[in-house]
Amino acid sequence: MNYSERIEGLFQEYERQRNSLAEMQARMSALSATATSPRREVSVTVGQNGVLTDIQFPSGAHKRLTTADLTRLILETYADAKEQVMNQAAEVLAPVLPDGLDAHKLVRGQAGADAFLPKEPRMVTSVRELLTRGPE
Repeated sequence: MNYSERIEGLFQEYERQRNSLAEMQARMSALSATATSPRREVSVTVGQNGVLTDIQFPSGAHKRLTTADLTRLILETYADAKEQVMNQAAEVLAPVLPDGLDAHKLVRGQAGADAFLPKEPRMVTSVRELLTRGPE
């Protein structure tokens, strides 16, 4: 394979990855999760990144709770829904991440600096070969 064919192949791979990223971005923006408290006093829905999108009270059970207990229950149910959506996000993101990068830590903001900017730059093997050998 000559140099021009290899460069063309790299551009095709770039386009494939770009299209894959656009698809992943659409899937990420559509993420949603709903959690309901154990006794069905409250139901909380969150979207991408755990953004609160809805709170429902599916039964009249919430009326028997004190304000403090209802607040605690809403926050706990919100945390459950947020955890669900973060797990969904990690599942969507994981296939496109480089080896060794933990998607669950990444979506929770727990990935260290090396996850984003490792000491050795990541480079596609074919690019590394081209740089090593140069044009044929």
